[in-house]
Amino acid sequence: MSLEKTFPREVAEILAKYPPEHKRSAVMPLLYLAQRADGYITKEAMRDIAGLLDMSVTDVGGVVGFYTLYHDKEEGKYRMQVCTDLPCALRGAEAFLNELCENLGVQVGETSADGLVTIEKVMCLAACDKAPMFQLQSGDAIQYHENMTVERTMELIETLRRARKGAAS
Repeated sequence: MSLEKTFPREVAEILAKYPPEHKRSAVMPLLYLAQRADGYITKEAMRDIAGLLDMSVTDVGGVVGFYTLYHDKEEGKYRMQVCTDLPCALRGAEAFLNELCENLGVQVGETSADGLVTIEKVMCLAACDKAPMFQLQSGDAIQYHENMTVERTMELIETLRRARKGAAS
């Protein structure tokens, strides 16, 4: 997939926002566009973006690896990113994460058997006083869920499962 061929208007609009001598600054919006297309950023997309911006593939990959919003492999339809930074840990985030994983039958970094949810451990989602909390990523949407319990989280996951089954019918 070539981003320029698949999304010619969007790529042109993104690149137009940056002067030619600073076009490398377009790396993040182009990565977002590539991820929106496939649900993750493929090696091909990284090469394509590197070529568009006169960057090395390693530099583009470094951006993907640094930010928790970018993913370089296909996983669950939803990514549940649980903050476990110190303030959240003090409010029970680690215990929440462990119990959630136990309920789903996965370890951190794994995807539920039905392919619906990948559980990730992240640092600082800027809601320290509302832990346990997580962000739920899907396609081009991010939802924050604060003051969560494992029971409420499992109810949310069941709702997502029902919605997926309804959409498949």
